[in-house]
Amino acid sequence: MKKLFAEFLGTFWLVFGGCGSAIFAAAFPELGIGFMGVALAFGLTVLTMAYAVGHISGGHFNPAVSIGLWVGGKFEAKDLLGYILAQVIGAIAAASALYLIVSGKAEFSGVDGFAANGYGELSPGGFSMLSALVIEVILTAFFLIVILGSTNYRVPKGFAPIAIGLALTLIHLISIPVTNTSVNPARSLSQAIFADGAYLSQVWMFWVAPIVGAVIGGIIHKSFFEKE
Repeated sequence: MKKLFAEFLGTFWLVFGGCGSAIFAAAFPELGIGFMGVALAFGLTVLTMAYAVGHISGGHFNPAVSIGLWVGGKFEAKDLLGYILAQVIGAIAAASALYLIVSGKAEFSGVDGFAANGYGELSPGGFSMLSALVIEVILTAFFLIVILGSTNYRVPKGFAPIAIGLALTLIHLISIPVTNTSVNPARSLSQAIFADGAYLSQVWMFWVAPIVGAVIGGIIHKSFFEKE
């Protein structure tokens, strides 16, 4: 239960901090933090919670990461379902809190995109489903390679959260214009539930692509970089 609660908290913080920065601060008049700020916010959420609770649960905070770590031989299959449920619940709880906050704004008329992920007409830059699929697969695969590599026993201890947080920052700097950046099915589902528009009808792609990418990353690391 400690592990599941740690995953709940970590995923809550990731969605609340990352998506919250996009909703409230990204385009704030004259002082908005823009893409760079949102990307850094997502990286900081993972970095801070990896140090806070990573020693308890491993600090996945992402169903695709849990699956990728299992494929890479670093996580047991019996714990997968519990972790994924905790992550999804944490993400939805964070999105609910964000909705409650944003609905309290004067002259509130809707949440618009609510930092949700999309392709086609719902892509920030109008990118196609194929573009979204390719970039989400590639970025999630490299994310898993960074996670597995930085947590390897041969790497100096204590620095993995920094590498993982910076990797997530870079991922967002690359792909916010394409999909608003997912690489995390729980984060995608939680925002799509509340967003105005057809985001929920596209959320399947933001489960499939990150999971496929995570599996690829897990296989690459296990096959080529893992020392027996």
